[in-house]
Amino acid sequence: MSEPEIIKGLLKGEGKAQKFVYEKYAAIMLGICIRYLKNQMDAEEIMLNGFVRIFGNIGQFENKGSFEGWMKRIVINEALGFLRKKEPLHLAIEKEHIQVAADANAEMDLAVEDLLNLLHDLPAGYRTVFNLYAIEGYSHKEIAEMLDITEGTSKSQLSKARALLQKRLTGQEISTY
Repeated sequence: MSEPEIIKGLLKGEGKAQKFVYEKYAAIMLGICIRYLKNQMDAEEIMLNGFVRIFGNIGQFENKGSFEGWMKRIVINEALGFLRKKEPLHLAIEKEHIQVAADANAEMDLAVEDLLNLLHDLPAGYRTVFNLYAIEGYSHKEIAEMLDITEGTSKSQLSKARALLQKRLTGQEISTY
């Protein structure tokens, strides 16, 4: 099935097209949800809610950019909405200053599962901004708009997330979250 055929089928509400999209993208969308949420069941619920929104709002897809990118944005927004309700983002600036080890490049040697575990140990605000910037590729301006924070707060949260990850990677700090 080509992408235009899939979209046409989704617009008509065809179950075959919905099943095809779900089977093709479920693992990718679940991976996104897991990066934002600590609990597997919550991640699965948000992924399913994301697909409901995708199928319900397919008419809003304007064929600008990739279909997969459009779907990812919906799933990310679902995860952010869930976090706002269930887990406050705690985006306030911390009082203590975290020193960054300039020569630490340990993240290159990490397995994906190890990185996910480190990300899950970050406070929600740090984790969210890190995911949006470093993994999803959003700009600080876009993150600020998505999370209703300033660009400076976004940059600060990213910097602190990186510093905390580097400390943990070099064994300088034991997780307390």
